[in-house]
Amino acid sequence: MQAGPIDVVPGDDRYDALRRGFNQRWIADPDHVVVATTTDDVVDALRRYLAPPERPQRRITVRSGGHCYENFVSSEDVGVIIDVSQLSGVHYDPEMAAYCIGAGATNWHSTTHLYRPTGLALPGGSCYSVGLGGHISGGGYGLLSRLYGLTVDYLYAVEVVTVEDGRNPQVTIARRDSPDDSLVDLWWAHTGGGGGNFGVITRYWFRDLPSPPSQVLVRSVAWDWKGFLERPDRFRQLVRRFGEFFQYEQAGEGPEFIRRHDWRDMFALLKLTHMSNGKVGLVIQLDATRDDSVARLKLFLDWLTEGFRSGGEGDIEETPLDRPMGEHPAQGALFVPTRLPWLTATQSFNDSGPNRCGKYKSAYMTAGFTEHQIEAILRNLTDPDYRNPDALLQVDSYGGAVNDIPSDATAVPQRSSILKLQYQAYWTWGEDANGDGVYDYQDAEIDPGIADYHLNWIRRFYRDVYQPTGGVPAVASPTLPLPPPNTDGCYINYPDVDLSDPELNTSGQPWHQLYYGKSYERLQQVKAQWDPYDVFHHAQSVRLPGDDS
Repeated sequence: MQAGPIDVVPGDDRYDALRRGFNQRWIADPDHVVVATTTDDVVDALRRYLAPPERPQRRITVRSGGHCYENFVSSEDVGVIIDVSQLSGVHYDPEMAAYCIGAGATNWHSTTHLYRPTGLALPGGSCYSVGLGGHISGGGYGLLSRLYGLTVDYLYAVEVVTVEDGRNPQVTIARRDSPDDSLVDLWWAHTGGGGGNFGVITRYWFRDLPSPPSQVLVRSVAWDWKGFLERPDRFRQLVRRFGEFFQYEQAGEGPEFIRRHDWRDMFALLKLTHMSNGKVGLVIQLDATRDDSVARLKLFLDWLTEGFRSGGEGDIEETPLDRPMGEHPAQGALFVPTRLPWLTATQSFNDSGPNRCGKYKSAYMTAGFTEHQIEAILRNLTDPDYRNPDALLQVDSYGGAVNDIPSDATAVPQRSSILKLQYQAYWTWGEDANGDGVYDYQDAEIDPGIADYHLNWIRRFYRDVYQPTGGVPAVASPTLPLPPPNTDGCYINYPDVDLSDPELNTSGQPWHQLYYGKSYERLQQVKAQWDPYDVFHHAQSVRLPGDDS
């Protein structure tokens, strides 16, 4: 392999692949892509970028896995992309007394390279190809998070290439217990402050990582939309009770069966697809080493679907989840409750979906759904003027161990949330707009209507759900009407530039309040210390103090 940084320039066979990420909406035209194989390569790339006496006219950006949902990494104003995907090593560092993972490692790297030799795991996401550089720094979570918390709850140290003077890059290691307060602040900023803000992350170190259950119980079920269209009250019940379950569990209230058991080991994903998909899905994972797991799984499902099956006309039956939903593949084989080794089960969920275009939105929820929200969800998922089987609202269980950490201990302030929502719409170009005989991104440039069809729907959907709080999942605030909303802002790892649009966000709460809440002021101070020349920036990067844009 070539020593030193590898520059991929226009004309190189690799260039077209490396100038884009997972979301095919966003394609850059950089002068070059730097494939870094060491931290020194990152230093060299930054030094060359900053060498001209005049400030570069185009941005420098960083990619690990390439899953940025917006155009923060790949866009027309990008001159250089630093690709750190080769920095993917996983090893124990005796000097740090911690496990070291490269920022270019993916979720699957961390899963296999940690668990196989050590039996330990990060409680990270289920999409195998997501890079840890952005996943961890944004407060990544996954199917183990209700049991063990967020990835950043185990972060001990981070290596970042910073440019304090705006000219000369240096390698900075920030630890949780650094004697220098500014280094502690830099470490803290990487516990949920998001990527692309303070420097180029090259390595992470973790301590006290948990051991996942040796066996897990998994089940995937689905219900035909036809039944819900005939009995919309049953759809309302499913959504209402899913939210109520985790609200009751957190509060120690509700039905006796919820209060009697410990549910932290259960992670559930409710996939509320558009009706054109044909089915609504649910994926559940529990700790199978517990003797009560099979019984608890049945209790949970029976309560969600109470009255669905009465033996008469209009019954809504459980069916296999036999089709893709969002970023997860069909799970028909898991219709029967199945006990699997944790690693095997993780691999069965490990998918990112096909390469396509997408738009995403998010919300944290501190309580179950309001009736307004349930009606808006049903209304938009049954919109007859929109047909897309790959459009959905995925409702992830949250809470549990996530709620044990104080809101200011990390840069993730949403420590009282019980649900995390992912609004998703996927599409392919589907039209040969430029007449060259193929479908590709150039067709979308000719005909913006290809994307607008999907963007308009997901924007209507989101604004409808959160209409009482200005079209966004607002943070509880004295400026909002009482009672306080059941929402707590948005997830920075599902970035959404619409939050910056005053026509779409009329809440009076800026995008940074929705992402960061009270953490934002401290993040701005870290920015002023470590990137005062704003070398690293994008449409929703942390701003310098005094910049309210």
